[in-house]
Amino acid sequence: MTNIRIGQGFDVHAFGDGDHVMLGGVRVPHTRGVLAHSDGDVVLHALCDAILGALALGDIGVHFPPSDPQWKDADSRAFLRHCNGLIRDLGWQVGNADVTVICERPKVGPHAQAMREAIAADLGIELDAVSVKATTTETLGFTGRGEGIAAQAACLLVRSG
Repeated sequence: MTNIRIGQGFDVHAFGDGDHVMLGGVRVPHTRGVLAHSDGDVVLHALCDAILGALALGDIGVHFPPSDPQWKDADSRAFLRHCNGLIRDLGWQVGNADVTVICERPKVGPHAQAMREAIAADLGIELDAVSVKATTTETLGFTGRGEGIAAQAACLLVRSG
């Protein structure tokens, strides 16, 4: 039996009407919102997929299907807390989580610390086990044209006990 597992996740949402985006559980002011069934938090969606992948439990759509009206406008922090419960129930704990936001705007840097704090709190881990960073695509592709936002995440799980 292995004592570590690694998962990776990716999420993307197109921009739409609105005045903010949710990133890592933090409301970030922006000239656009995102088109999504839930709150469209690409950071937490990618991280949930990384966790679920490490646990071999499918993806976020399996656990929170967009066809289910109960998830309309849902707070993605609830998704992350659910995933954390699965981690613990199955005898694992988070070793670390690493997220990269991919966009030209909004600027992530001023909000990265708050995102790290929210993620660490929801996962019940130390702040130094959570990394949030950002990159652009140098004006290439849909993120470069300002049509949407993406995030990728990796998560290491270690056997608890």
